[in-house]
Amino acid sequence: MTKILGDIMLFCYNIFTNYGIAIILFTLFSKIVLLPISIWVQKNSIKMVKMQPDINKIKIKYFGDKDKIADEQADLYKKEKYNAFASLIPLVIQILLLLGLVEVINHPITYISQVPEETSAKLVEIALSKHSDVDPESSSIELVVFNDIKENKNIEEYSNVINEETRNNIKNINMKFLGFDLTWVAVSVKGIAWLIPIIAGISAWLLCVAQNAINVLQAEQSKANKYGMMAFSVGLSLYLGCFVAAGVALYWVFSNLFAIIQQVLLNMAINPKKYVDYEELEKSTKELKEMEKANKVKMTPEQKKKEKEDYKKFFSIVNKHLVFYSESNGFYKYYKDVIEYLLENTNITIHYITSDYNDNIFELEKNNNQIKAYYIAERKLITLMMKMEADIVVMTMPDLETYHIKRSYLKKDIEYIYLPHGQGSTNLTLRYEATKHYDTIFCTGKHQYDEEKEFNKIYNRNRKLIKAGYPLLDNMVKDYKGSKKTNKQKTILIAPSWQKDNIIDLCLDEVLETLKGHDYKVVVRPHPQQVRHAKERFEQLKEHYKNDKTIEIQTDFSKNNTVFESDILITDWSDISTEFAFTTKKPVIFIDTPMKIMNPEYEKMKIKPFNIWIRDEIGELVKVDQVKKIDKVVENMLKSKKKYEKKIESIVDEYVYNLGDSAEVEAKYIIESLQEHIKKGKENK
Repeated sequence: MTKILGDIMLFCYNIFTNYGIAIILFTLFSKIVLLPISIWVQKNSIKMVKMQPDINKIKIKYFGDKDKIADEQADLYKKEKYNAFASLIPLVIQILLLLGLVEVINHPITYISQVPEETSAKLVEIALSKHSDVDPESSSIELVVFNDIKENKNIEEYSNVINEETRNNIKNINMKFLGFDLTWVAVSVKGIAWLIPIIAGISAWLLCVAQNAINVLQAEQSKANKYGMMAFSVGLSLYLGCFVAAGVALYWVFSNLFAIIQQVLLNMAINPKKYVDYEELEKSTKELKEMEKANKVKMTPEQKKKEKEDYKKFFSIVNKHLVFYSESNGFYKYYKDVIEYLLENTNITIHYITSDYNDNIFELEKNNNQIKAYYIAERKLITLMMKMEADIVVMTMPDLETYHIKRSYLKKDIEYIYLPHGQGSTNLTLRYEATKHYDTIFCTGKHQYDEEKEFNKIYNRNRKLIKAGYPLLDNMVKDYKGSKKTNKQKTILIAPSWQKDNIIDLCLDEVLETLKGHDYKVVVRPHPQQVRHAKERFEQLKEHYKNDKTIEIQTDFSKNNTVFESDILITDWSDISTEFAFTTKKPVIFIDTPMKIMNPEYEKMKIKPFNIWIRDEIGELVKVDQVKKIDKVVENMLKSKKKYEKKIESIVDEYVYNLGDSAEVEAKYIIESLQEHIKKGKENK
């Protein structure tokens, strides 16, 4: 590439016989040649800004769920055919051009005088023998030769290599531009040469100011990004101006100036305002900032201190056999019975990592020496998991290895156990290959076992599938049997999922208007996340139905008796459907809202997902456009209580493993597996 750049530079020089003008002309030529790429980048940048309102809405909708946001954003990029790396292409080309140009400017004898490579090498040898202070590894030695010949130094030695015509040709190369010698290097020459880095820095500052104002993408960046890039660009320009030849700095200065002119022309030709809804962009950006501000969680000094201490404590303990990880305090309920069985029946030390500073596990730790609890926030957790050393790690979090949480790279034989926090289809309700990188799956029932077995077959995996059961359901059944109904009035519970186009989004008003005024009570219990994101909506509903004693909008989630006391549940795709039906043996009305599909490729597995077929078994399906008849369905269900109870009992018997004993089954598996791991560990020593 350097040869091509040298030929172009020679062509430019021959037009004006001035090296400075040749560099400027070369810079302009490079901008023209790269114009198609610049046009592509302009269009790509407009596309990005055009998508920004949709990206903001995704971040608002799935606030806090980084994996889901990444998935949705990737789908949007794919749909809009946006290339996230397009803006890097001009930068890469610019760097390549700069490196090539440095080579050309440092070798005027080779590229402008066209002296053969062997001859120029001999000239360099002479220069090195006469200038002991010159670094033989320097790429600019040829400039020393050039200046010697211009100033008639060591002519006799050089004359033995080149003839008079070549010497005169070298002498006649005009390296002056506006009083600057383009061979100058500021740190060596000093004096007026120090203006070179200053001019280069000013040009970079002007470009950044212009880009921040008129570049469609840069204008939408945060202040930190804008000023960070400005500091980097100005710093780089000052460095170039100080340590490279003035000719290179001249190229950099005019490259920056031409870039400003080019951006103005591109904005005139492809005006971003024709494509971007700036009003919607401003609105969505403001809404996102408000949400971020409201939900901004900063680690307090106490939290930072505890995390640091716990991180150190975790790695200070050797021979950790069993580790549980919990995303937050609410996940302990899935481990509770298993841990209690282990504590009562073994002396195994349980290492419990949580990303919740206020997790109740720390209170349990105080009362039991077998529990070692550690607070590790998400960022530090990434490193901890990669450096994990244990025999077994139990998690409820899917997508191990797929996103930020990886398997250990230190200990390859750790057994990772996936403990589901729901009874639904793992093929439908989890992302594609969500459980692929686990070694063992605790299946809650026959449906999960069949799906995971088929997964093993299709993808040639050898994961252990344990017919475990669902300890949370065991507890719910136990609590339900011990509860007493305080309200004799029939109760209909509406508990939708938190997803796009759920009951609340599509038809709640129609459902409530149809059900109100009957001799039963209707309780609306929305998902906590939906209350969090649409608080005003539920306050309006409360106000609307405040005088109607048959309708209650329940946003106080401390009340847990609602589920047990209800006679019928109305939902869409929420997992509460099976928890309610399997616990109470009471029926469910499913409003047929759009299906929640986490795995678009779920049909690859020729097993109908549990979440789909179970609806016809434990209740009735009502289409969204038929909800005005839902009161008739409710009446028929209330009259057919025994029929549904018997049917649901048979489903539970067939599709729920070890009802009442699931925690013991899971704990015993862990104990046996630990014994095997410890035995193998001793054998390998």
